[in-house]
Amino acid sequence: MKQRVVVDRMVSRQWESGLREVFAPGTLLNRVRAVSAAALNLQALESIHTRSTYLEDHGIRFLVHMASSLRRKPPHDAHRNPFLPYETALYVADASASHACILNKYNVVDLHLLIVTRKFEHQESLVTEGDFRALWRCLLEYESLGFYNSGITSGASQMHKHLQVVPLPLVPNGSPREAPIEPLLDNARGCPGTILESRDLPFAHSLVFWDPAQVSDAALMAQCSLNCYTQMLRRHALEPTSGARVSGAYNLLVTRRWMLFVPRVRECFESISCNSLAFAGTLLVHDVAQMERLRAAGPLAALEAVAAPRRDLE
Repeated sequence: MKQRVVVDRMVSRQWESGLREVFAPGTLLNRVRAVSAAALNLQALESIHTRSTYLEDHGIRFLVHMASSLRRKPPHDAHRNPFLPYETALYVADASASHACILNKYNVVDLHLLIVTRKFEHQESLVTEGDFRALWRCLLEYESLGFYNSGITSGASQMHKHLQVVPLPLVPNGSPREAPIEPLLDNARGCPGTILESRDLPFAHSLVFWDPAQVSDAALMAQCSLNCYTQMLRRHALEPTSGARVSGAYNLLVTRRWMLFVPRVRECFESISCNSLAFAGTLLVHDVAQMERLRAAGPLAALEAVAAPRRDLE
């Protein structure tokens, strides 16, 4: 415990003095691993232990985690901001002058990274070019999935703006480039940069595939992402008329190959909270009863129940 206090004081001085350490290209994954190991040793990282199973649905093997330690996570306190300042033992590096990378304290997936704005911005704010640039700096470091839960209805648990990154694959021994949902996206392939829909997803969404020739430049991909994101907001009538707050909830998922936008109408299916990772093909349940409700309905039907309806399927 004494060692942890010393570390906290040291990094607190860095926070107060404004010192920043933007990671060098090719170093982020090793940093995440090293800080994760140190945080576990300091008991600053409190991983949620789970048992996992697969639920087959429409040709997709959804990975479902059943948590055995969710009660360890303290209840949400709307008046407490865990990111100002963030817990210093969880700090990894800066993605930019305005965004810090820290570990997710209560992680289900190993090496789960949060990209947090240094100054407070609301989680329902528009994703900016600076947010996308910080995200792409991380995505280009290793095969990973970036995502953004906009608002409580989309599964966000904190209102300070933060994007998230988890390593791929999401399933053990899977393809290092894939999320479980990906086969339902591939059937919609079209020209890179064109906003598409997949006929295999039974809920409202927008999808774009990237031009592989461009996916090596974080600044360029930030511009492309912002342009497509703005079009997606407009297509789903979520573009704000004034200010920077979006009126409706949505999930945004980004990989080196595609970006998926899903408008939301409710947070939970049968008391099972669904965030962006659910739309990637992995869900978290609390107990056997929730697992059985999900099994009976089917994961894809659960996603359909919490997302906005497809107009062309009504």
